[in-house]
Amino acid sequence: MSQLVQSILAAAQALPEGGLLSPKEFLHLASRAAIDQAFTRLAREEKLLRVGRGVYALPVQGRFGARPPSTQTVVEAIEATSGELVVPSGAAEANALGLTTQVPVREVFLTSGPSRKLRLGRQDVVFKHGSPWQLLMGKRPAGMAIRALAWLGAERAPSALIILHSKLPTAEWEAMRAARAAMPSWMARAVSEVTFV
Repeated sequence: MSQLVQSILAAAQALPEGGLLSPKEFLHLASRAAIDQAFTRLAREEKLLRVGRGVYALPVQGRFGARPPSTQTVVEAIEATSGELVVPSGAAEANALGLTTQVPVREVFLTSGPSRKLRLGRQDVVFKHGSPWQLLMGKRPAGMAIRALAWLGAERAPSALIILHSKLPTAEWEAMRAARAAMPSWMARAVSEVTFV
């Protein structure tokens, strides 16, 4: 095993689960062509997983063999290394808040970064560039509610808002209402019109 391959594997093993490696991190050791070839060989031998263009992760060894890192750990690594905000899609948020029993088949996230697709084993994880209003309030419950409402749409928003009023802490409900200026018109109207006796 070459010194370059050993260095790449050592760096991968030093990372927590879901930690990401890029060939650019090793430009001080060899030419870009040699580094790319080493990463390709490690991926072919299943010592590394190619999760996206120029992005690799170490498979996790478990009782039943190697598996890809969890989606959550990869999302956290992307946030830590790129500074992007990554949040679940509206469908996932609606399910988490109990507004639908539908469980999304694909894992879709909204991001402040570029749209792209990652591959974790046999599973595709989709990152879609989100509008600023969709990323508003990040992972807070108020932000979850905004994304859930966007997914549910104008027709289902009034009944969903009644459920959200009972589920969200008062501070989160008020934070969501205070964000009406950034919301699409139909959503701001629905949030404004909801009344409780």
